[in-house]
Parts: sequence; structure tokens; C-alpha cells
Amino acid sequence: MQIRKFQDYDIDQIVTLFYETVHTVNKKDYSQEQLDAWASKAEEPQRRESWRKSLGSHISYVAERDGRIVGFTDMTTEGYLDRLFVHKDYQGQGIAAALVDTLESEAVTLGLAEVETEASVTAKPFFEAKGYKVMQPQIVERKGISLKNYRMKKLLNTPD
Repeated sequence: MQIRKFQDYDIDQIVTLFYETVHTVNKKDYSQEQLDAWASKAEEPQRRESWRKSLGSHISYVAERDGRIVGFTDMTTEGYLDRLFVHKDYQGQGIAAALVDTLESEAVTLGLAEVETEASVTAKPFFEAKGYKVMQPQIVERKGISLKNYRMKKLLNTPD
């Protein structure tokens, strides 16, 4: 597996990976109605454009295996970990951990003291295992549909 910086040409694979992952991996924790509100097939053209811009302006990485994107993540320069998704067929292989380690290393380089994220019910145990603490559970709304997630934070070991 190779981790590299996001490039504009990655966007089609990323948008497809996001949709497929949400609709398979997250279905154990969310209803079909919630999954459709979170990741709608109809919104893919808009998502492609808006994500190309945001991933391009954030600190963004993809994980590749045999030329195929198997995961991606991004973080703002203020330390907000926005997205972390691993391909549905590559779960549990250390890809998410490698991506988060890469972002956390960048955060330390930037002199940030912490990283924050909003983790899905599905992702919460992963983030807890990586040292993130729940700040508060919350309900977010997507297209009028409520979804539970967790505001989480990790304090980084920054050099003095």
C-alpha cells in the first residue's frame, strides 16, 4: 500500500468509494433512509465538484493498492479531520490507521496541539482505539433526516 497526496484526478474513485462504503459498512449502524440522506447517488455530480475543491484545499491523502484507491482522508490546517473512508473490500487492514497516522504527523508538523473529528457510530470504536475521546454525542441533520455521531478529540504529543 502506498499513501500519497490527493490529486484532482482521484475524485471519481473517491466519490464512488464514499458511496459504496457508506452503503455497505455503515448499514449495520444506520437505517437505509439515513444512508440515503448521508450518501445520495443523485448528489454525486455536486459532491465531485465540492469535494475536489475541499480536498484540494485541505491536507488530503489517498491510500493506493495496485493503482486503486482503497482509502482517503483529509484535515483542515486547523486540525479538523473531515473525512476518513476505507473501501468496503479493504476494511480491517490497517489502511485507516495509516491514513490517520499520516494526518496526525502533519498536525504535529503544523504545531497543532489536537485533532478533532465527528465520527459516525461505525467509526467511533476505531477513533477510540487511536486515542480519541468523545467530547459529546450529537445529532446531525442531512436532508431532514437525523443521524447520530460523536464529536471527538485527540491531544497530540507535540514537540516542546
